[in-house]
Amino acid sequence: MNTRMIVEAAMAIAISYILHYIVLFQMPQGGAIKAANLVPLLIFSYRWGGKAGILASVTYGLITFILGFKFSLHIMSIVLDYLVAYGIVGVAGFFKDNTRGLVMGSILACFLKWCASVVSGAVIFASYAPAGENPWMYSMVYNASYMLPDALINIIVLLIVYNSIKKGLRRVS
Repeated sequence: MNTRMIVEAAMAIAISYILHYIVLFQMPQGGAIKAANLVPLLIFSYRWGGKAGILASVTYGLITFILGFKFSLHIMSIVLDYLVAYGIVGVAGFFKDNTRGLVMGSILACFLKWCASVVSGAVIFASYAPAGENPWMYSMVYNASYMLPDALINIIVLLIVYNSIKKGLRRVS
């Protein structure tokens, strides 16, 4: 790690945290569609790679838990919904730095984030499922209802801003 990487990670985390306050739709039992709050973390991950991206994303998840409103009932909820779900966003950095890699890496990151939330929902928040409904199916549908639109917003915004940001970063390097 060098100073530039640490500063960029801090900036990505801070910008993501600010964007997470712009809520477009809030779900009743946790989760929300936000204003592209994952984009700074995705850009950092593509720029510095998957390992650095995972570290920055886990840090973002930890800060989000510590400073934010908590929808957790259990320690595993904290691990799955904050550390794993946000940390996994950094896997996008293992993909190539081109349009196809941006899309595929972002889709995988959002899918894995959804998987972590589904496990948390089915195991920890199963009591929120309507009586007689399978908690796994309920968790899949509940989490997809806000995570799919959120993922689309993040990917679209990433595709719009990435090349401009990449050019700007090259100028200051």
